[in-house]
Amino acid sequence: MGLFLQQGFENTTIDQIVAAAGISRRSFFRYFGTKEDVVLGDLAGEGAKVQEALEAVPLDVPPWEAIEEAFWRVAEQAPGDEAMRKEAEMLYGTPSLRARSIEKHLQWQELMVPNIQRRLEAGGGDARPPAADAIVASAIACLDVAGQAWIREPGSDLRELYRRAARAAA
Repeated sequence: MGLFLQQGFENTTIDQIVAAAGISRRSFFRYFGTKEDVVLGDLAGEGAKVQEALEAVPLDVPPWEAIEEAFWRVAEQAPGDEAMRKEAEMLYGTPSLRARSIEKHLQWQELMVPNIQRRLEAGGGDARPPAADAIVASAIACLDVAGQAWIREPGSDLRELYRRAARAAA
């Protein structure tokens, strides 16, 4: 990450990464399928954390509120704002990273939909397909939009930006 943040993602080569890590190219590709996976490999794991946090929110909490609570329970464990902001700037400024992050967020969606389906059923709302999928996909898109706004607006509050985006989508 240090190389990426210092030189830029596109300007950092796999050879530089393996030299800095003291491993061979073969070892690199045993752990990572692509250079993008070095940055985003943990994003899939974050989805499992969000799912776990979502499961911890009582079922009587409405879907949008439950998802927000889950997102922020996981975000509280993230590195500080400055490190997160630098990583977000790299992510949103690099097309190949954006594309891979969307793939990872689709994995989040698969993990979260069953819980939201149960919430809809328990709350007497419209639980017919594709309601749960639409809510989860929208919430993830709101998080993404909030992240983009957050890096464009120094000093802004990511959670408040998410809330504004979620209210607009809901």
